Parts: sequence; C-alpha cells; structure tokens
Amino acid sequence: MTTEPAARDERIQTLSPWQRLIARPEFGALAGLLLVFFIFTAAAGGSGFLSLSGTVNYLEVAAQVGIVSVFVGLLMIGGEFDLSVGSMLGVAGIVLALLVHPDYGHLPLALAILITFVVAAAIGWLNGWLVLKTGLPSFIVTLAMLFVLRGGALGFTKLITNLTLVQGISDQVNTPLGRLFSGDLFGVPASVWWWLILTIIMGFILNSTRFGNWIFAVGGDANAARNVGVPVRRVKTVLFMMTAMAATLVAIIQVTKYGSADVLRGTQLELNTVAAAVIGGCLLTGGYGSVIGASIGALILGMVQQGIIYTSVDSDWFQVMVGGMILGAVVLNNALRGRSMLSRRKK
Repeated sequence: MTTEPAARDERIQTLSPWQRLIARPEFGALAGLLLVFFIFTAAAGGSGFLSLSGTVNYLEVAAQVGIVSVFVGLLMIGGEFDLSVGSMLGVAGIVLALLVHPDYGHLPLALAILITFVVAAAIGWLNGWLVLKTGLPSFIVTLAMLFVLRGGALGFTKLITNLTLVQGISDQVNTPLGRLFSGDLFGVPASVWWWLILTIIMGFILNSTRFGNWIFAVGGDANAARNVGVPVRRVKTVLFMMTAMAATLVAIIQVTKYGSADVLRGTQLELNTVAAAVIGGCLLTGGYGSVIGASIGALILGMVQQGIIYTSVDSDWFQVMVGGMILGAVVLNNALRGRSMLSRRKK
C-alpha cells in the first residue's frame, strides 16, 4: 500500500537558505563583526590583538556593554528606549558600596546585593509606570531619569562621604559570593560568562516562548496586540525592570572587582548599549530585532575599542568609528530587510 504525498500548501512560501539567512536581523552585524576582526587582524595581529590576553581584553570590555545591550535590545524590540541605564549603573554601585561599607550599612554582601536589585527593580518599574501613565515617549522620560539619578547619586554621595566615590570595601566584597561576579573561570572573566549565559537565556525567551512573542507584538503594534489579549502594560513594565537590573548586575561586577564605587561609572553606557542594539539589527521603530544581534554589536564595540589600542592609533578615533558603524549598520540592515521583503513578494 502506497501513501500519496501531501499536497503543497500554496499559501506557504518557500525561501532559499540564502533568503532565510539575510532575513535574520543579526546577519548584518555578523558580517560587520567578520569585517572588523579581519581589519584588526591585518593591522594589529602581530601586536597582541590575536593573543589570549588580547582576546580576553576585548571580550571583557564587550561583556560589560553586552550584558546591558541584551536587555536594551529587548526593550527596543518592545518599542521603547531606556536612556537611564548609565546612571542606573552609577546609582546601583553607590547603593551597594554604602550598604556593605563598615562605616555605613555594614550589611552582609548577599543581603546588600538583594537590596540593590530591589532598588533597581523599583526604578525600572517607575520608568515603565511614568511612560505608560503619561503617554510621553520613553526617550523623554528616561532622559529625565538619567539626570535625576545621576544628580541624586552625586548629591547624596557627597553629603555622606564628602566625595563622589565610596572606597575601602575590598574586604567586604572579596568573598566567595563576590568572586562569583569578579572572578574568572578557565582564565575568562566572570563578566564574560554572565554575558554569554544571559544572551542564551534571553535569546531562547525571545524566540521560543509566549513572552517573546508578546515582546514582538507590543513593539510592532501595541493596539493590535492589546486587542488580541496581550498584556501590553505588563510586558513593557517588566522590560524596563529587567533593563535596570541588568545595569545593576554590571555595577555589582565593577564594585566587587575594584572594591569601590564611583558616581560617574556608567557614563555614556546608554549610548553604547543603544549603538550595540542598532548595529545588531534592532529597529528604532520596534517590533524587529535580535538578542544575539545586540550581543554581536557589543562584541564589535569591544573589539574596536581595544583593537585601536593595539594599532597604536589615538583612541579618540573610537567614537568616529562607532558613529560610522551605526550609520553603516542601519543602511545595511534596511537594505537587507528590504531585499528580503521584496523577494517574498515575488514568490
């Protein structure tokens, strides 16, 4: 007895492997990563760029941007921005340092970390609540929060310590728990492992869970998503809270590594994380993007920042290269996306 093959459904388009590849949001970033790697390999391969220490150096720089970029990318896919992440990092570091400092909080590190995460979640919730309650663009609300947090941390820290930093906590953070954030495994800093693990987890959530579908839906068309039952307010609020907590994780990594906190840490982090997400293929209009792409964007930034040093070129040129990469990435991603959509219509 033979079985007749199932008839092909004409409503389902068949794309070639190449069309499926260029339709991926991270394709442009991956091509850019290879280009940057080959450029610095040719220019500084003999100066230590390809060495183990050189690789660890740019991975560590990329990790501290990448941890936050993963969540900034998710927030952009959900149709919102958070420009307060840099100030959030500075505030979280100061809160943690004051809580464990023997002259102030003198709390155990575990309890101080827990309280710091709760503070970050509250600030993230406030960002989301303000955006959704007022209807103002998140760009404006979080820009205001950037100044509120930075100024508040500066004034409060100087009021308590007469300085803009908190130091003298090396003994309090040099514990097994502290080394979970500042130590290394197989010669690779803990921050890189945190970055890798978060990228895998959030990439899975975005692409394989109902919550991930909700993120795409609220970023693509919030009203349509609401009409089919997606809890738009809850999704966006959770995304703001996760973004603030990601900045706090980087603050904990820095405080446990250096044994101090500084109000000015995290300056320009908001721009670097948005740049990484844009280079990684996240659309500024929401509804489209990739966690892996945002991580690749962060890796490109770290590679360029450290690669310039190995080429002995003045590091001031780093920002010129970042600006050029952002522009190039947007043009390339738009061209690839347009070509992908055109090929689908021709089917």
